[in-house]
Amino acid sequence: MSEPIRLARPDVGAAELAAVGEVIATGQLTMGPKVEEFEAAVAGVVGTAHAAAVSSGTAALHLALLALEIGPGDEVIVPAYTFPATANVVELCGARAVLVDIDPDTFDIDPSAVAAAVTSKTRAVMAVHLFGRPVDWAALQTAVPQDVPLVEDAAGALGARYRGTPCGALGVAACLSFHPRKIVTTGEGGAVTTDEAALDAAVRRFRHHGWATLGDMPSPGFNYRLPDLLCAIGIPQLARLEELLAARERVARWYTERLEHFVLTPSAADGDRHGWQAYVVQLDRRDEALAALRAAAIEAQIGTWALHRLEPYRPQGAFPGADRAFERALALPFATTTTEAEVERVAAVLTAL
Repeated sequence: MSEPIRLARPDVGAAELAAVGEVIATGQLTMGPKVEEFEAAVAGVVGTAHAAAVSSGTAALHLALLALEIGPGDEVIVPAYTFPATANVVELCGARAVLVDIDPDTFDIDPSAVAAAVTSKTRAVMAVHLFGRPVDWAALQTAVPQDVPLVEDAAGALGARYRGTPCGALGVAACLSFHPRKIVTTGEGGAVTTDEAALDAAVRRFRHHGWATLGDMPSPGFNYRLPDLLCAIGIPQLARLEELLAARERVARWYTERLEHFVLTPSAADGDRHGWQAYVVQLDRRDEALAALRAAAIEAQIGTWALHRLEPYRPQGAFPGADRAFERALALPFATTTTEAEVERVAAVLTAL
């Protein structure tokens, strides 16, 4: 039987192992100098004034909304096709996640649908650069009043650029993830990036139980801290960001060359740079293709979720774009270390259907 091909593999090695060993030797495992070093590196690659490291991408989303003082009675617009965390954090703030449809060809939020969903209760829009493809930011900006904050769910878009501007520096705040399927990993982890000092201070307060200074706790908070041990993994990863992204771009080209005449392949808009968190194609017989890949010892997965098909978000109506994407999207094995021979094996299964 052929060697299994994994869906994703983090690109970590000797540099990350050595960095972890250095932290262990100090005995300072959490909230020490490596956190500050990692935050400075994140802010540097994104191009924002601030970056606050937190325990996950979901924690980043949650804290960004809390920092914007979103709560009961408020509405936040989110795409109907995304990982559930994007909407879940809205509900966990006591606000209402208002679903809007997407462009099924790009997977990104439809600005015209956003414009139609804005009400007097709209307090923010959560725009997801899904799988690393930048949202049409100019169109989104024209879709909402100027006083409605745009927040980036850039969990899969580190390294991506919209018309030359890094994703993570477009909105009033942006949320990153460092899960092992992302281009840069800390194992688990996330960050909130912003140019707004007050937002950054609020995120830092909420991530650390609510403390503003020692002895001063203006409101309750959470333990959403990211330890030195994990930040140590992320520092050498960030130093290699361009190398890692170039490797993923190479794998994406291999896939596109072999599949573009058989399935709908992903791409960025002209002038943008895709972040390539995942390589997600679309085809009509998605479930048949998924079964065929798995039978050939090739890991694959659906793209992500149509939220209105999940219990908490069912009453919101029909979203044909999200339905189409959900039924047709297929995530293929994809990592910086994916070989051309592995791509050939995947392509052979799909083109034989």
